[in-house]
Amino acid sequence: MLLVFAGSETLEVRQALVKFMNKISLGNISKDVNFGWNLSSDPCTNKWEGITCDSGMQHVKIIVLDQKNLNGILDAAYVCQATSLAVLSLNENEIIGTLPQEISNCRRLTHLYLRGNKFSSNFPSSLPRLNNLKRLVVSDNAFSGKIPDMSRISGLLTFLAERNQLTGQIPEFDFSNLVEFNVSYNNLTGPVPDFKGHFSSSSFLGNPGLCGGPLSSICPPASPHPPQVAKKKKVSLFIYLGSAILGLIITLLLVWKLFKCIRKKKSKSAPKDQNKTISSAGESKTPGNRSEYSITSPENSMVSASFEILSSPLANKLRFEDLLRAPAELIGKGKHGSVYKVKVDGVILVVKRIRGWNISKDDFKIRMQRIHRMKNPHVLPVVAFYSSKQEKLTVYKYQQNGSLFKLLDSSQGNQLFDWASRLGIAATVAEALAFMHECLQNDDIPHGNLKSANILLNDDMEACISEYGLMPNNQDQSFVAQNDHSIRDDDSVAMCARKAFKMDIYSFGVILLELLTGKPVQANGYDLARWVNSVVREEWTGEVFDKALITDGANEERMINLLQVALKCINASPDARPNMKEVAFIISSIKEDEEKSMSIVSSEV
Repeated sequence: MLLVFAGSETLEVRQALVKFMNKISLGNISKDVNFGWNLSSDPCTNKWEGITCDSGMQHVKIIVLDQKNLNGILDAAYVCQATSLAVLSLNENEIIGTLPQEISNCRRLTHLYLRGNKFSSNFPSSLPRLNNLKRLVVSDNAFSGKIPDMSRISGLLTFLAERNQLTGQIPEFDFSNLVEFNVSYNNLTGPVPDFKGHFSSSSFLGNPGLCGGPLSSICPPASPHPPQVAKKKKVSLFIYLGSAILGLIITLLLVWKLFKCIRKKKSKSAPKDQNKTISSAGESKTPGNRSEYSITSPENSMVSASFEILSSPLANKLRFEDLLRAPAELIGKGKHGSVYKVKVDGVILVVKRIRGWNISKDDFKIRMQRIHRMKNPHVLPVVAFYSSKQEKLTVYKYQQNGSLFKLLDSSQGNQLFDWASRLGIAATVAEALAFMHECLQNDDIPHGNLKSANILLNDDMEACISEYGLMPNNQDQSFVAQNDHSIRDDDSVAMCARKAFKMDIYSFGVILLELLTGKPVQANGYDLARWVNSVVREEWTGEVFDKALITDGANEERMINLLQVALKCINASPDARPNMKEVAFIISSIKEDEEKSMSIVSSEV
């Protein structure tokens, strides 16, 4: 008779775990009465050997079967049916075969320990899809082939693969995040990548083909072309240049003659005061100049002079004319402007177009330059800007991984957005915003429009604040007054600027609520704030949190601590709200507690 256990793993998962054990053990484990791993018991309530479940939904979270004399194969298709599995440790056994492609089905896996077995063949190509992986230990096996590109796993802290049979070059890792790295005693070749001084030579020893970095062997210089080949190339180059120059001269003569003919025809047929403009509909009256945004001010003849490029490698060859002519895709539209995706000379940029901002060119320039000087790795820098009476443009690098809003929205489906990642984003944004507030307080430049759609994810999936300080000054007062009812009509502009910083803190509190509830909001988040406050007042705090976090076994105490921070930020009284420096400190402490907890789990397994 099969028993059904409430609040635990389903029958399908228990059947899969039993099949996993049968394949990995081949019946060689001496099972006593308390071993479990059978269909007549439950992995959580009956405490199967090596299994730890989360305290909430009673799902299998950790499997540790170290030194159990296992000598079968690892069937990931079965074990990964335990969808909450975060830690799988099979150290010091006799497991054979390959690490299967199905290992990527363990989407919530954070720790994978396979040290001291007999695994062979290449790593599965699906391994980099374990986006939540933090520790990977495969030392003392017989893995061969190349090390997979793990750069997509931005949170990876440990990669230990010493004493295998790996070949090829070491791919790029984010060595600034890694705390443990070792590929010694393999068959790796090529130069040691720049690991920023984080590791010693012991991480790379025993690979005769490796060179450079901390190793004693120096990489040979690139071999030059043989003299004869170089000479032939030189002769060919002169011939090519000569032909090109001759062709250019002929072309210029033809263009000059054509230009003279056109000018004569225009002087007869066209009015002398005809002007070229780019229409607001996005079509230039000059063929070939297509753009989704327009410059229609009387300063058209001086647009380039009003376009300022700030220090950025992206902008070395950027010209305003190229920006206007490039195809532009509208990717966002709001109350204060529109956002376009533009590709110029192979570089993808984002142009923010702001209208109705009553600020002089000089004041706008000072504002942009002041913001630009406050460099923070988690505040998206302005590449260039343009200012005229009618509109302002700011240019940024395009972030292909989207925004926090989209990530939260997609997590409503099947995409995992775990607690550690959410807490990391909260801490990163808090620290960056605290930095900007402290630096720009005296300049009265808050963010002004902080929301999850303006928290972008960079190439390393780290949070990055965008559009800092782009809320029009003449609209700051009305915006804050609409969203902060403590402001009276007779409040001064200076008072409103101070309130705008407090409004940033309110907006950050809403972002924390989005992270905790999993409910992204498009507007100012007042409905979400009211709902959370009402639930907390009714003492149903547990109902606030995203069910995906509860299922994933997120620590409820630390979630409550972060919720308390959010509630302080959205206090109805702006003066009662903490400043961002205090908020950043508290969230950093919560994050440290989370990391200590994870390190304890790691040491236990």
